[in-house]
Amino acid sequence: MSSRALRRLKGEQRAQAALNTLKLTGEDEEEQTKGDTTAHKQKNISNIFELIGEADVDVSVSDEETAERISDIKPGAASLEKDAVKDEKSNKKKKKKKKKALAENGRDNAVPTKKGHNRVLEPQADDLSVGDDIDAFLETLEKKKSISYQSLDNSASENRPVLYVEHRNLNPETELKRYFGVRAVLGDQRSKQRPRQFHRCTWMTVFKDTWPRFSRPGISMSLVESKNGIQHFTFEHNRDYQQVQFKFFDAVESMDPNNFVVLLQLNPYHIDSLLQLSDVCRIQEDQETARDLIERALYSFECAFHPVFSLTSGTCRLDYCRPENRAFYLVLFKHMTFLEKRGCPRTALEYCKLILSLDPDNDPLCMLLIFDFLCLRCREYTTLIRLFEEWEVHRNLSQLPNFSFSVALSYYHLSQREDISPVENHQLKQKSNVLLQNALIMFPGALMPLLDLCTVQPDALVSSHVFFGPSSQIGQPPALSELVALYVGRSHSLWKEAGLMLWLEENVRKVLKRVDSHDPYLEDCQNKRKQRYQSAPRNIHRHVLMSEIKEATATLPLEVTTQPGMGFDPLPPLDSIVSYIRPERQNMGASNEGTLSLFFRSLLPNFNLQGPEDRQEVARAGRELNQEVNRLMVAMRDMLANIQFREPQWENNHERDEEEWD
Repeated sequence: MSSRALRRLKGEQRAQAALNTLKLTGEDEEEQTKGDTTAHKQKNISNIFELIGEADVDVSVSDEETAERISDIKPGAASLEKDAVKDEKSNKKKKKKKKKALAENGRDNAVPTKKGHNRVLEPQADDLSVGDDIDAFLETLEKKKSISYQSLDNSASENRPVLYVEHRNLNPETELKRYFGVRAVLGDQRSKQRPRQFHRCTWMTVFKDTWPRFSRPGISMSLVESKNGIQHFTFEHNRDYQQVQFKFFDAVESMDPNNFVVLLQLNPYHIDSLLQLSDVCRIQEDQETARDLIERALYSFECAFHPVFSLTSGTCRLDYCRPENRAFYLVLFKHMTFLEKRGCPRTALEYCKLILSLDPDNDPLCMLLIFDFLCLRCREYTTLIRLFEEWEVHRNLSQLPNFSFSVALSYYHLSQREDISPVENHQLKQKSNVLLQNALIMFPGALMPLLDLCTVQPDALVSSHVFFGPSSQIGQPPALSELVALYVGRSHSLWKEAGLMLWLEENVRKVLKRVDSHDPYLEDCQNKRKQRYQSAPRNIHRHVLMSEIKEATATLPLEVTTQPGMGFDPLPPLDSIVSYIRPERQNMGASNEGTLSLFFRSLLPNFNLQGPEDRQEVARAGRELNQEVNRLMVAMRDMLANIQFREPQWENNHERDEEEWD
């Protein structure tokens, strides 16, 4: 039986009870006023509308008495109608809340009809008598609804892919509300009544009133191909945006940040200018402005999305080899970094999943090097373990120092939960011990730098041992040193708990016993270190440059540090796919340029000496420059000529001067 039928039955019971009381009072009055001259019996009134609807009924009551009875009954009927209206309004308010629950309950009790629709099976009349408590029955429906919703959520989370992105987790306010409450996050924003502005609804960021008026900057997205359920997209620049891009390259060559400001005043949503100026503000410790510029670039990208492009499906790809797509990767990475520093690791993890899902095979920004850190920060231990188990076969994640230590740390944190049985606690603890020991044997050079950054003095037995001593760090291949320095510099704060240090000390002693007993696993790990870490791929160097962790940046090879790096495109791929080319300048050689042309080029990067007309312009500019220099020299001469040096006026008291010197 539906909730509407139950409420209707409940209202009928209340109305019937009121009518019964009204009928009893009417019968008492009728018995008192009934005389001996009455020839027929008065019909019992069970419905107040029978007095109006039944004209054929023979009632031996005078018109005056009938009018009196109707006047007595009408107030009661009006009150009943008012109660019915109130009940109906309250039922309408509850209708929306219980609609989903009834729909879920109705699907379970539905059978197909001839037309293909489902018909809800209602309980028999014997199942629900007049005396049954309808409120209790509605409560059971609510309980069934909550149980069904919980089961659906659990089954959905298990069936989702590990890189599934949720829209609500892309908004940092969702996480901040969970930490501090809605009132602390929003404040008085809900009470303020601002003029309604219409902007496009976006998931990653919200348009701010302080931003310039948005107009499409000339970026669009197109679908390249769709194969095997995977859709490949790319961003495109129109001609106007290409001209702005050429001006941006000129501003980069000028090495003047003010040129970016001027360019953004004319084109407030140019992506590369926003990226470059954000880096300048961040270097000047203006974090708020730097983050605001990145959010503006993110909003511009999201407004250019293709209608089919989805952030949550995990089947949309963007090729990093295209320069137009690289800016989107960089904006997402910088936005993720700001979120992590802001104290929103769960939101940052969601953006990490998004970047990784755009190209999981190549991973151009090497997001696997930060995925474990964000999982531990937001306590998503099961997500980290699930990714490790699913990707270990084809990605060999155990050969990365960050995954080897972080997965062991995840098992340890799971073993410390209070809602698990002692048997499960013992199993998780044993698993964490084995994984941590294997990580220490595979990467022995990570222990001493980790203890140093945690300000922990190691035991003399550990520091003097050959396996963990200085030789373990010196003998590391350069690529392994880079990975270890990156993990230690980023994740050392996760190890500063007292309980973790005791657990680490316990397993370090067990590793030393295995080393002294010549465990064959040690030789296997030593061979792997010599063979697999000779040179790091380009995406790892790019990740280290963008992370700006000084311990890891110091280990970069010379071929990376000597290259000119730009914040809007760090370490571009060697196989870049260029869609449009910047027009080359003619007569760029220094041998064909004079001193005056070089001087103008230092002031104006767009200056170009072409043809006789340009030479005449240069000559005219040179004459004007000479005139200005001559005027400046004349002004300097006049200023120097008017300078007068006044001698100090000494008093004519020579005796006093002699006494002072004596």
